[in-house]
Amino acid sequence: MRYPTRREIVATAGLAALFGGPFAAMARRTQSPAQPFSWEALQERAATLARQPYRAPERVAAAAAIDYDAVGSIRYRPDETLAGGIRLFPLGRYAPTPVKINIVENGQAHAVPFSRDLFQAVSGHAPPLGIAGFRAMVPGKESDWMAFQGASYFRTAGSQDQYGLSARGIAINTGISGREEFPDFTEFWIERTGADAYTVYALMDGASVTGAYRIASRHQNGVQQDVSAVLHLRRDVDRLGIAPATSMFWYGEGNRGAAVDWRPEIHDSDGLALLTGRGERIWRPLVNPPRETLDSFADENPRGFGLLQRDRNFDHYQDDGAFYDRRPNLWVEPRGQWGRGNVVLFAFPTAAETVDNIVSFWVPAEAPKAGQRLQFDYGLRWGSDDPTLSQATAHVVDSWTGVAGRPGDAPTKGARKLVVDFEGAGLAGLDRSSGVSPAIDVARGKLIASAAYPVVGQKNRWRITADIAPEGNGPADVRLFLKRGDRALSETLLFPVFNG
Repeated sequence: MRYPTRREIVATAGLAALFGGPFAAMARRTQSPAQPFSWEALQERAATLARQPYRAPERVAAAAAIDYDAVGSIRYRPDETLAGGIRLFPLGRYAPTPVKINIVENGQAHAVPFSRDLFQAVSGHAPPLGIAGFRAMVPGKESDWMAFQGASYFRTAGSQDQYGLSARGIAINTGISGREEFPDFTEFWIERTGADAYTVYALMDGASVTGAYRIASRHQNGVQQDVSAVLHLRRDVDRLGIAPATSMFWYGEGNRGAAVDWRPEIHDSDGLALLTGRGERIWRPLVNPPRETLDSFADENPRGFGLLQRDRNFDHYQDDGAFYDRRPNLWVEPRGQWGRGNVVLFAFPTAAETVDNIVSFWVPAEAPKAGQRLQFDYGLRWGSDDPTLSQATAHVVDSWTGVAGRPGDAPTKGARKLVVDFEGAGLAGLDRSSGVSPAIDVARGKLIASAAYPVVGQKNRWRITADIAPEGNGPADVRLFLKRGDRALSETLLFPVFNG
């Protein structure tokens, strides 16, 4: 969504005065004449590209020598800032593929060619080798609020100036061993649309798909993005992931045995939330699984889904450097009718906080075929508020697993205890005599015992306990919620219970 024309005119007219002449800096770097640019032309370019054989982008081999510390010594010159706040990233070991950058004004695109003197490099370190991506700076500060770098990855700092999970333009065959692809945003067109707003246009190219993307981004109450993705299939794709998000979950309250670090919890997100087309609210806590897992949640015309960090208590993390309590949520709001499909959650084990081991995305029911054109429009909401909370429906606030059986007795062999706490105004005034009970279904396992009761001394908080015996080699899939008669009092929790 663009800002009103009046605001665009004011922003453009005052640009040089407000930001020290960034367009003058761009003009110094522009060696070729401006070219007409439009969203329609970018879509046509992606369609044309899809009819051509795929050519993988060339990586700069020398970038492999520029590790994490070394790339940090290469800084974009502040006096070369573009479009009121855009600064460029240099190539490095983890982003070795150059991209093209253009700045758009009044329907004209100005190319920004790479030059080494765009960057300042610490003496004795590797020189800058190319442009890997860009970031948008907070006006008047040295911090940034949005960044695009590597394949089709992008992220924002949410509402608490803290990066965490990332979005991706597309996910191709994620979770299918040896077949995942990572298409690239190869060229960007950046248009400033307000004092703290940009529309980013991107051309995607990959072995199976090309795409034209329009991502209107506003830094206001967190970051709001409106995405239009127009895709062209070069070949059949078994699992096409729309609106993917990538996050990290090492350990939390539910798997304390993995807490080898001194910090009590380490994760960028702690759950996948879903608001289904039928209006059901679902919460799936994240886990660090012992082996790869893929969960699929069937739906039709979903209202929203996303990876959230519900736990925002600093005491639960005790991290005064990475600030996991400030990590943003990422909520996806589909626009239009997406039809039938599945929200997919893929996870694999990790033993470090530097590895993103969680991916979520939407998969259409019909696998796309070569030659198809698909369009998906959706909103992305990056912030600290939980968009799934409802006054009428209690939500999950904590979940734990441990040995099954009565405390003090010998543990029940072959079983695990799942404990889930719910909170919400809809639980006010209810007690053990109010007819509240747990609704529990178990797939690939057996329910041995269960109970539901209010937590003593805690306002509007209820607890469900369930002893579960998994069957077979995989986890038992547990589905539970609080109910009173035929009426659900809480959102639905989905949880995998692993044996041992």
